[in-house]
Amino acid sequence: MASDLAQLENRVLSLPTEERARLAERLIASLDDVNDEENERLWLDEAERRFEAHRAGRIDARPADDVIRDARRALR
Repeated sequence: MASDLAQLENRVLSLPTEERARLAERLIASLDDVNDEENERLWLDEAERRFEAHRAGRIDARPADDVIRDARRALR
């Protein structure tokens, strides 16, 4: 399956820009079809994955205040 996905990615990335953009729009729109319950479950799974990765030392964390401050500076 991973090989099929890699092949598909390679084919898609070789498309002209306009076709890639149209495909990206359709893919993003298809994610809107997820109902609220499924969306909540997906976000909970992601939050748990990130928390476990942080606890295991695979990812770093920063205080939210620092992240917000840096984001505001970048927008100036």
